[in-house]
Amino acid sequence: MDKQDVLKEFREAEALLEGHFLLSSGLHSEMYLQCARVLMDPERAARICAALADKIRTIIEQKIDIVVSPAMGGVVVGYEMGRQLGVNAIFTERMNSKFELRRGFEIPKGANVLMAEDIVTTGLSSKECIQTINDYGGNVVAASCLIDRSNGKVDVGVPLVSLMGLEIPAYSPDNLPEHLQASEAIKPGSRDLKK
Repeated sequence: MDKQDVLKEFREAEALLEGHFLLSSGLHSEMYLQCARVLMDPERAARICAALADKIRTIIEQKIDIVVSPAMGGVVVGYEMGRQLGVNAIFTERMNSKFELRRGFEIPKGANVLMAEDIVTTGLSSKECIQTINDYGGNVVAASCLIDRSNGKVDVGVPLVSLMGLEIPAYSPDNLPEHLQASEAIKPGSRDLKK
């Protein structure tokens, strides 16, 4: 699956949005990729994640024992990556602003872990999830995501395998272009969802 195929999947799912968005990283953007819309179709999710799993198999030499993803955005991707790779998939959750394992989830000590996300922008969630995996005794062999908004510029501390890199400008609140300053930002992400 090449970049045009991936973009086609997002467009067909009406998941490539334009406007003024406040990302979970705190940055602002004119474009938002709503992975939930892409992943709500099981066949599309399987197609996209199969392509990412194939890419991972060609790049990562170590055997992957388990997939761990950060909730909320990474849960469906993590599950489908686990299915594609034939391993269990679990997720971390934020408690008191820190990721942890709940629901009886465990990472076997020394297990080779693939950290799976939907989108990477600054890499903050990825780094936090990777640190949590390390704290629980896992060995993160790679991170993966459907879309790398940094187009390879973010370093999460382990190899980052993305289905597609796409450089989409993101702006700090004090450095917004005039046209974004003139509009109110929509906050479509999941980091601060209310219970």
